[in-house]
Amino acid sequence: MTTAPPTSTDASAQPATPPPRSGRWAPLRPLVLRLHFYAGLLVAPFLLVAATTGFLYAGSFQAEKIVYAEQLTVPEVGDAELPISQQVAAAREAHPQGSVSAVRPAPQDDATTRVMLSGVPGIDEDHTLAVFVDPYTGKVRGALEQYGSSGALPLRTWIDEFHRDLHLGETGRLYSELAASWLWVIAGGGLVLWFSRRRALRKVRGTSGRRRSLGLHGTIGVWAGIGFFFLSATGLTWSTYAGANIDELRTSLGHSTPSVSASVGGDHGGHGAAAAPGGTGEHGAGLDKVLASARSEGLGDPVEIVPPAEAGSAYVVKQVQREWPGKADSVAVDPGTGEVVDVLRFADHPLLAKLTRWGIDLHTGLLFGLVNQIALMLLALSLIVLIVLGYRMWWQRGRGSAFGRPIPRGAWAQVPPHILVPLMAVVAVVGYFVPLLGIPLAAFVVVDVILGEIAHRRGRRTYGTGGGAAGGTTAG
Repeated sequence: MTTAPPTSTDASAQPATPPPRSGRWAPLRPLVLRLHFYAGLLVAPFLLVAATTGFLYAGSFQAEKIVYAEQLTVPEVGDAELPISQQVAAAREAHPQGSVSAVRPAPQDDATTRVMLSGVPGIDEDHTLAVFVDPYTGKVRGALEQYGSSGALPLRTWIDEFHRDLHLGETGRLYSELAASWLWVIAGGGLVLWFSRRRALRKVRGTSGRRRSLGLHGTIGVWAGIGFFFLSATGLTWSTYAGANIDELRTSLGHSTPSVSASVGGDHGGHGAAAAPGGTGEHGAGLDKVLASARSEGLGDPVEIVPPAEAGSAYVVKQVQREWPGKADSVAVDPGTGEVVDVLRFADHPLLAKLTRWGIDLHTGLLFGLVNQIALMLLALSLIVLIVLGYRMWWQRGRGSAFGRPIPRGAWAQVPPHILVPLMAVVAVVGYFVPLLGIPLAAFVVVDVILGEIAHRRGRRTYGTGGGAAGGTTAG
């Protein structure tokens, strides 16, 4: 008496379906499927962390406004603001330690002025202490540790560092670069697989089991695919290794981000010296005249005033609005005379410098404000759902045999040489410029070849001792 082999519930519930469409690129499909499967399986944990922390970071901008409302806003809008020099003096009186590294005058009527102090005991070396001053009364409304050009306060800073490096420093940044390096590959592979399927196989309605999981996975991936490509590309621009290669490429093309010249000629009696510990940031002409000179050049709020860094250097006043339309003009002001000695307009930046700036601001949720942040949160949620569905399909794939049955080896052997050779060349070039894509991919190929050879030899030994067709299961 013979027993029929077990059938999965999916097979019994679904009608027979036609195979994937054939075509010129059909031989590539098994290779893309194997890459998408293993890349998704192994990199998904890193992507899950990046998506979860990215979701939190996108929401931290609005949370910051609520948590730190007392420091960021004034209780009552006055008739006239005090001179910026008096506001800085009030901040220094309350916090005399360290030195003034920058000043951000109140950008809105109900906002406070920020006076940033560096070298304050207990504050990280790459952070500053932001002192918040009521511009109408000079009253100090609090002081918080601040990080980065966007002025992140403790809540957003903690989430930002968790997203960037898991609070592990430079070593931890490898996780986020690995995730960014592989996200576009996994997304691209998924799109190729989805659109190479017949239309009848893409539907979700009326399906169940693994077919339904696959349909949902593919549909969400298609809608979010462009966003994933964008997040990957912009995330790599300030990564450790790929980011360095991108900067080198921009420099070689003459598209690096320019900066205003802070050097001044002549001798101004030491007025260009850096602020001494405990100083107020006043040099020669003073903050009020410097700000007035910047305003005369059209630099509207929000702006940041940076005192001279050393003897012979100027004040630098730069616009710091990251929302669209951005404001990123900057001027250098002679500390002795208060005259503008150099002007740099954002309109004059090279194209790649502009695109990099806009890309980073869009990636971090700054360019379009709340709308930008909501879009990033939706992308993060989409990635989380895709990862969950992907692991679910992996489990469903093994039902009736073994948990998580893998994709068979030998897919590369089905690719014609005239396609495989150029493809390998492109992969080698991309892997060189994106090391955390190239190195893991090369390691996977080496391990896979070794395992395939071991399985092949075992199969031959089994066949030679009467094992029948066991050797037919080895890698191709």
